[in-house]
Amino acid sequence: MLSILLQASGQGGGIMQIVFLVSIIVVFYLFMIRPQVKKQKAEKEFRETLTKGTKVVTIGGIHGRILEVNDRTFMIEIDTNVKVRVEKSAVSAEATKSLDNQTPAK
Repeated sequence: MLSILLQASGQGGGIMQIVFLVSIIVVFYLFMIRPQVKKQKAEKEFRETLTKGTKVVTIGGIHGRILEVNDRTFMIEIDTNVKVRVEKSAVSAEATKSLDNQTPAK
């Protein structure tokens, strides 16, 4: 239906092209840009709320517990006396609930 309207000649043709272009931009914003911005905001808030003792997973798949929180980094203990300093942006998920609720494999 829209293609028929766009192909129609006359005075309204220019206006219909502008409306079509604007609608594409609005749809692109609603389905692509807005959700990405929300996701980035939620990830930033998540990283800012992490505290000492929280179990986390890094983007590299390393599981550990936060020992120290600095401005841009975390000190994570991944095993007894094995500590790693990682950037806050490298923490991808909180594992406290998922690690505590795991059942041993049989």
